[in-house]
Amino acid sequence: MVDPQDLAELLGNLAENAAKWATSRVAVTSAAAPDGVVLGVEDDGPGIADGDVAAALIRGGRLDESRPGTGLGLAIVSDLVEAYGGTLTLGRSAGLGGLQVSVRLPARHIA
Repeated sequence: MVDPQDLAELLGNLAENAAKWATSRVAVTSAAAPDGVVLGVEDDGPGIADGDVAAALIRGGRLDESRPGTGLGLAIVSDLVEAYGGTLTLGRSAGLGGLQVSVRLPARHIA
């Protein structure tokens, strides 16, 4: 089962990142999937270029230093998702135009 503190850390980092980069909108979603659960966070900010996704997930990696931050948020999310055997996907939000982050956690970790 996902530790509640780990889930709070995961969602907190994603929400904080989205709020920092959003122009005016952030959307948070969750959905049951046959093999677990899918959590999504998206915003209407500048997003991340496909070629920069790997760099954004490196601990301390910062693609843009125009706003405060440590470069740890997405790396922490990536570590937590990996620890629970899930998958993390970063891409362009079709609805809002900024970053869309999708986290899939396997059913064996959901109670």
